[in-house]
Amino acid sequence: MSELSNCKILVTGGAGFIGSHICDKLLEKGAEVVCLDNFITGHLRNIEHNQSNPKFKLIEGDIRDIETCKKAMIGCTHVCHQAALGSVPRSVKDPLTTNEINITGTLNIFFSAYEAGIKRIVFASSSSCYGDEPNLPKVESKIGIPLSPYAITKFSGELYARIFNSLYGMEMIGLRYFNVFGPRQDPEGMYAAVIPKFVQSLIKEKSPEINGDGSYSRDFTFIENVVEMNILALTTTSKEATGLNYNVACGQRLTILDLFLEIRLLLTDFNLSIAKIKPIHVDPRPGDIPHSLASIDLAKDLIGYNPKIMPKEGLSLAIKWYWENLQ
Repeated sequence: MSELSNCKILVTGGAGFIGSHICDKLLEKGAEVVCLDNFITGHLRNIEHNQSNPKFKLIEGDIRDIETCKKAMIGCTHVCHQAALGSVPRSVKDPLTTNEINITGTLNIFFSAYEAGIKRIVFASSSSCYGDEPNLPKVESKIGIPLSPYAITKFSGELYARIFNSLYGMEMIGLRYFNVFGPRQDPEGMYAAVIPKFVQSLIKEKSPEINGDGSYSRDFTFIENVVEMNILALTTTSKEATGLNYNVACGQRLTILDLFLEIRLLLTDFNLSIAKIKPIHVDPRPGDIPHSLASIDLAKDLIGYNPKIMPKEGLSLAIKWYWENLQ
């Protein structure tokens, strides 16, 4: 019997890219799942295959509304808080909405869980919390000054989690995601992540844009690794593991230019003419950090995290999905 089979877990942002994959895995492991989403960035198509499952419940609502948060908590044993308004550029353009959702919304979730007697909250943080800290790899104990409104909101979530852990005795676990990618990641819109944007442009035989000269680098992390880390964090029985933030990454990095070249190479398996396409270089984005590389030692030691799918294998899996779904 799964250790989750007697659990009822609220997944906020459960119709989003990451949240929907977490819902799938929780249901696979026998848990009841309550999915809360306002569909600003999530999509019904990501969860419609679960709608007939008696263990799955969808609540369409917004974490900015405290009564909605309280309603969603009823009967739950755990919270997996993924809801957020992502994107550094979007936060630069609209810091007020980013603040309302990511700070007020997160506090609403934390406090509603406390009032409902829920002890364990696993929540999505971000590698953007490292800000201007120059050292690589990024180690959880060393952070710098945030470089964007988005980064401030994610760091604020970590600070609130620390308070809920120390004052209210809740078991808070923060997960600092590093450039997650994989199936269902939305390529549409001006704030889409780099991998689906590159893939979509190349499938359409158009030149994708690279911000800067392509030398910036990232620790790209396949979705299955992120899901596994969430499950480990929800189920760990180690008291030592709670009250902390963990990097969720692979511990290796690719430059944006190398990423483009790898995606282009993989797509030539489907269309040889893609091999001729070159990127267009545009100005760097304000608020972007130049380089990102994670130490995953803490997650390995305390949670048992061990990424199973490295970036190039993950790219191959993701691109196959995009080719089949973006045509």
